[in-house]
Amino acid sequence: MPNIAILGSTGSIGRMALEVIASLGPDWKVVALAAHRQMDLLAKQVAATGARTIGVADEAAAAQLAKALPAGCRPEIVAGPEGLKAIASRDDVRTVISAVVGGAGLGATLAAVRAGKRLALANKESLVMAGDLVMAEAQAAGAEILPVDSEHSAIFQAMSAGRRREVRRVVLTASGGPFYRRFGSHAAVTPQEALDHPTWSMGPKITIDSATLMNKSLEVIEAHHLFGLGPGEISVIIHPESTVHSLVEFIDGSVLAQLSPPDMRLPIQYALTWPERRPAPWPQLDLAMLGRLQFETPDLGRFPALALGFEVIRRGGTAGAALAGADETAVAAFLAGRIRFTDIVPTVERVLATHPWKARPTLDEILAADAWAREEATRCLPSYMSSK
Repeated sequence: MPNIAILGSTGSIGRMALEVIASLGPDWKVVALAAHRQMDLLAKQVAATGARTIGVADEAAAAQLAKALPAGCRPEIVAGPEGLKAIASRDDVRTVISAVVGGAGLGATLAAVRAGKRLALANKESLVMAGDLVMAEAQAAGAEILPVDSEHSAIFQAMSAGRRREVRRVVLTASGGPFYRRFGSHAAVTPQEALDHPTWSMGPKITIDSATLMNKSLEVIEAHHLFGLGPGEISVIIHPESTVHSLVEFIDGSVLAQLSPPDMRLPIQYALTWPERRPAPWPQLDLAMLGRLQFETPDLGRFPALALGFEVIRRGGTAGAALAGADETAVAAFLAGRIRFTDIVPTVERVLATHPWKARPTLDEILAADAWAREEATRCLPSYMSSK
């Protein structure tokens, strides 16, 4: 039975995953859920799915969830990072959807692959921080990692047309976010403006990363680990319509692209049903209604975050953990009104340039690099505040 655990069930990916699973029919069962916040919504999800085990952030959240659950609904409730790991490695779970935001998802990702699960991965920070370790553990345990990011799902699908040695490069598409065509200074950009994405509906962190193009930098690193690609085999192109989700160029000059509406339910479903395809009730692509498709080379001068992903691939080691930790910290500070939009990327650049780099880190050293980056980014913030 395709029993499923959803980590991050109250976020945008988690909510859409529940829609997809419901559409697949009664044989598809959600047996475990986990969420960091929105306990009232989580309680409704528990009641609707009959999930037997629920993960929450801490004992306070567990008590809040217990009060919100309807009478007679009493699943097992586990708390904290160890609870997430326990859910990800349960014997009755076949597929783990990892939609936890940020570095908090790494422990559960490792638990899932070590247990040989199918991992439908939406938590890109797991690979950004510890891609070498995660991929090695997955290979050793025979785990499957299926990408949920629309760009990596597109590459995964297009690559099936040839062999890995026949791939010349992959091209990740980027919408450009809300400010790509807004010239001049972005220093006065508000969180509300940055959260207004032109094509995608996503969580706050990934939406801000899309506005800076840091999200594409993280996806470059993710592609490197998922598909074994070097920095010279990955490129990025701006595509405002968000219809071509990525492309694969083969050595004979053929270029294969995957197109669909900007709807995350399609890559979620493909990660669950692969190698099969199932009918889906979501809106279909109408090329005649779409009109033209636009592509242009990204402007690294205006959006320097994009170059950082390639730097991380070249440096390896703890560079990804430093990038991820600093970015999470800077984005949270911007959303809280503590720094300007234009302070996010310089903060990350400073931390990445000064972090105590290790070439072949253990998991403990990766986690230490992430913690150091968060502390260093926080320490950097007051200097930016003083210039506001």
